[in-house]
Amino acid sequence: MGFGIRLKVWGDYACFTRPEMKVERVSYDVMTPSAARGILEAIYWKPAITWEIDQIHVMNPIKFDNIRRNEVKGKIPLAQVKNAFLGKEAVLFTDSNDERVQRASLVLRDVCYYIEAHFNLTDKAGTEDTVEKHYNIALRRMRKGQCFHHPYFGCREFPVQFEFVDSEIPRSNLNGNKDLGLMLWDIDFPNDMKAVFFRASMNDGVIDVQKCLKEGVFS
Repeated sequence: MGFGIRLKVWGDYACFTRPEMKVERVSYDVMTPSAARGILEAIYWKPAITWEIDQIHVMNPIKFDNIRRNEVKGKIPLAQVKNAFLGKEAVLFTDSNDERVQRASLVLRDVCYYIEAHFNLTDKAGTEDTVEKHYNIALRRMRKGQCFHHPYFGCREFPVQFEFVDSEIPRSNLNGNKDLGLMLWDIDFPNDMKAVFFRASMNDGVIDVQKCLKEGVFS
């Protein structure tokens, strides 16, 4: 296991979309591990390391809002992109006015989380890649508020504010146990991009991701 970090993240809105909802966006009750990892990778990512989420602390009461958002219903077909790379004639343009559609979304409001995570070295790490080196770089970037691209809570319209935490995480405002049901853990890209789920539970506002994963995953 690599060196661990603690990161506070918060924002006005969040949408961690349930994949079973095909038309309208409906958010999970809390942030998913893959969304937490995406925030960390937005701050610091290298092929030599991989982030793993240990715990997610849910600080604020879970509140939902209904909003309507303009989205583009289509995308440029992959075949046209391949034709363009081959030098063939292809139209790589989509008129957003023709493709625009208004959809309802059930999103989270006033969210605040603490992420506990660590990273491991991958098989792409070289001799110059050490845990200490990458930990110090990640630490410096988090403390300075630097990122490769600004992290967001599920949708780019919902930006993330973050700060590094070098003290104990305060107690959550939530009490009791809550079964969150099946939650998306990650997408298995090498294996036909299969969605991998786990049974998530929250105890006094804390989701122990590693403990839940030991109980099994589903695809």
